[in-house]
Amino acid sequence: MLQPASVPLAHTETLDARYTDLDIWPTGTVLEALLESQLGAVAAVKSALPQLEAAITAAVPRLEAGGRLFYVGAGTSGRIGLQDGVELIPTYGWPAERLVLMLAGGDAALFNPVEGAEDDEAEARRAINAHAPTAQDVVIGVAASGGTPYTCAALETAKGAGSLCIGMSCSPNTRLLNTEYPVLIQTGPEVVAGSTRMKAGTAQKVTLNLLSTTLMIRLGHTWRGQMVDMRIVNAKLVRRAHRMLRHLTGCTQAQAEDALQHANGSIKLAVLLRHGLDVPQARQLLTLCGGHLRKALARIAAKIPAEASA
Repeated sequence: MLQPASVPLAHTETLDARYTDLDIWPTGTVLEALLESQLGAVAAVKSALPQLEAAITAAVPRLEAGGRLFYVGAGTSGRIGLQDGVELIPTYGWPAERLVLMLAGGDAALFNPVEGAEDDEAEARRAINAHAPTAQDVVIGVAASGGTPYTCAALETAKGAGSLCIGMSCSPNTRLLNTEYPVLIQTGPEVVAGSTRMKAGTAQKVTLNLLSTTLMIRLGHTWRGQMVDMRIVNAKLVRRAHRMLRHLTGCTQAQAEDALQHANGSIKLAVLLRHGLDVPQARQLLTLCGGHLRKALARIAAKIPAEASA
């Protein structure tokens, strides 16, 4: 059980006296102040890199074993988490059935505030238990204040089920940081006091970008800096996939189109087809290599048959 924080007011809610007369400043000066605060928010993420590295190192084996990714939050923090999570599906081909997005207040809270939702700990426990969290799952909780009851309660429940919990807070000494893998991004007071969609929101998005992108890289969803598990869902992405194949294999446009068609839109399979495998052989090799294209190509280069163990 995580312990409630003793800090009465989160740092993100405090007032910065420098901005008391913000409303009568020249517009250009206001913009300069806001931009400066945004740059400071990005800089604040740097101190969290060791914590992120530790969390990623612990998360990868669980996800490799089939675990799911949970994102939990309320209000602005919750919406930022949802945005990060949902983009993993088209960008890296992350399976939709292995992604759980929890926002206090449910889908209605995407567009309108839901009164009292972020304080409802019972609903948080019910909602996460409905997904039966396991020891293989990775649960990311995001809250600027670090004390949002809904988010903290969900992570406590997941922790009780053995899930790996990552608590992301923009304020120190908070309940959400009492997780196995805390991530503190200390952004301080906002230019407009308590408007955490600004500095805190920017820092949260940057931190989630780093966290989820590095996870996808470690799980083999990229090769040579390309999104080789990208889902091709429109004409722009078809052109991108052809461009990738030409770049990665040195083939012609016609060869790229033919390989992608035979691979049923899988860029990884298409790359292996261009190395002389047929579709069943390519699927078998990728499975042996845990989906890592680099490992699969190394076996081809070493002339190790796909039937041999990885």
